[in-house]
Amino acid sequence: MAKLKWGMIGGGEGSQIGPAHRLGSGLDDLFEFTAGALDHRPEEGRAYAQRLGVATDRAYGDWKEMLDGERNREDRIDLVTIATPNSTHFEITKAFLEAGFHVLCEKPMTMTVEEGEDIVKTAESSGSICAVNYGYTGYSLVRHMRAMIARGDLGKIRLVNCEFAHGHHADAGDADNPRVRWRYDPAQAGVSAQFADCGIHAMHMASFVTGQEVTKLSADIVSCIASRELEDDAMVNFRMDSGTVGRLWTSSVAIGRQHGLGIQVFGEKGGLRWSQEQPNQLYWMPLNERLQIIERGEGNLSPEADRTTRVTIGHAEGMPLAFANIYKDLSEAIHARKENRAIDPAADLYPRAVDGLRSMAAVSAVADSGARDATWVDARPPMFR
Repeated sequence: MAKLKWGMIGGGEGSQIGPAHRLGSGLDDLFEFTAGALDHRPEEGRAYAQRLGVATDRAYGDWKEMLDGERNREDRIDLVTIATPNSTHFEITKAFLEAGFHVLCEKPMTMTVEEGEDIVKTAESSGSICAVNYGYTGYSLVRHMRAMIARGDLGKIRLVNCEFAHGHHADAGDADNPRVRWRYDPAQAGVSAQFADCGIHAMHMASFVTGQEVTKLSADIVSCIASRELEDDAMVNFRMDSGTVGRLWTSSVAIGRQHGLGIQVFGEKGGLRWSQEQPNQLYWMPLNERLQIIERGEGNLSPEADRTTRVTIGHAEGMPLAFANIYKDLSEAIHARKENRAIDPAADLYPRAVDGLRSMAAVSAVADSGARDATWVDARPPMFR
């Protein structure tokens, strides 16, 4: 397969997420890093892109310059990743979709539900792929969990319990740290902090592995550090469209917790447990049998797991490899469109714009429910009610 041309907006020098995207996109040699507008400071962005090997005429000062520079090129980029501040995602994503580019947008896809619905409609009308980087769904054993549930190994799913809790914002003395402060500022983060930042990863994971969507929720939210306008801890109960009960805890003040993303699924015939900090093991407990540990890379796993296993069994699997699986999916999806053929079903797992929209609806619902003493509210986007 010919390499696809890839561009990036944001993710510049010092970025937390930029290196993971660059590693992920290049891991399988499926994408060539061709164009970039990497920094809000034009000259710094151009210089950094050139140091990373981008040609001078495709190292852009800002996203508008990049859009103008790429749209009419015969060798224009096939996919652009948007890794800019949250409040800019909507405008940039919409502009590139309308110009016919495929887009991978960092989460949250938008700041409001209305913007999310607009992106879904724009992607449909343009015919372009709009993916959202719920990158943790790229882990091999998360995909195997999904495959086990889909083929009925657990029977009817009764309960899903998920969490994303860390303690890295627990120091009240960090109130003026710019890397922390913006997350709790409504002007920059929107209506939610911790749930919008981390909780939606856990909620999307619940939907991804069960194949169900969240219909309603009740949220207890709190700012444990009183100076914060937005929540730093949330407990969310939710219900899914096939009757599954959901529980979710997310926190940024859980001292001693590091990354803290994990999920448990319980069905009529067994239960599964996976943690992102120990991604090589999936714990499987069939009803009335002994606990089994499924190892990433072992034989007789699902096609979804086999396709996304990159390193030998026993070696650690990391987050950039999970991101690489999202890029691998997108490469297959783009080539399938170019060649007018069906996509490999094991690759048709990348998160879509509709997932980003559902997440924004959940963020809005959590803020609404939390403000009304955990009242149950509809968690669906209006266009899906």
